Amino acid sequence: MAYRRTENVVRRLAARHAAIIAAAATLAAEAGINAVQIGPVSQRAGVATGTVYRYFPSKTELVAALVAAVSERELGEMRRAADAAPGPLSALAGAITTFAARSLANPKLAFALIAEQADGAPDEARLAFRKTLAAEFGERLMIAMRGGHLPDQDPTIAAPALLGALIEGLVGPLAAPADRSNTRDTVQAITLFALRAVGVADARARGLVVQARMPV
Repeated sequence: MAYRRTENVVRRLAARHAAIIAAAATLAAEAGINAVQIGPVSQRAGVATGTVYRYFPSKTELVAALVAAVSERELGEMRRAADAAPGPLSALAGAITTFAARSLANPKLAFALIAEQADGAPDEARLAFRKTLAAEFGERLMIAMRGGHLPDQDPTIAAPALLGALIEGLVGPLAAPADRSNTRDTVQAITLFALRAVGVADARARGLVVQARMPV
């Protein structure tokens, strides 16, 4: 007779999985992607090293799971903001504003999971995250272009360029030091830059920035 896990066991396993991912995220936010190692993660999560290995047989799989969890959460927030907007340009502005604000809320983690150089580990998961982010911006650009709200442009070029500008301007090595007291101004400034870059007229871009809601 096959063993069936009880609801309590399932909840306990899920809670342990979540604790390991949370510990990995904390280490990445504190010291970068290369700090996500099985030993330190197990200590931070309060579980045995062997327990982490049962969930994630290698560091690569642990990092991939961390990236997947963050990717799902962040893309969900961007899409909710865009889908709640009244029009295609507002949707684009909402996606940009949400990405910017949430990146600035935890800049070290954002950089670690998107752009930081990893030591000796395959980078497929983080590259996939970047591609998914670019695809989301590309879809918003396409919708706005189809409606005649943006000049014709190649989204396969414009979307990655837009993402690259946001990463470098917000959390990359050249970004200004984070100032939590000035987050709104920073988000509005980079959203305005991004909208101008894809061809939104200045007056309209300023109006969209003012209308865009900062995520809670």
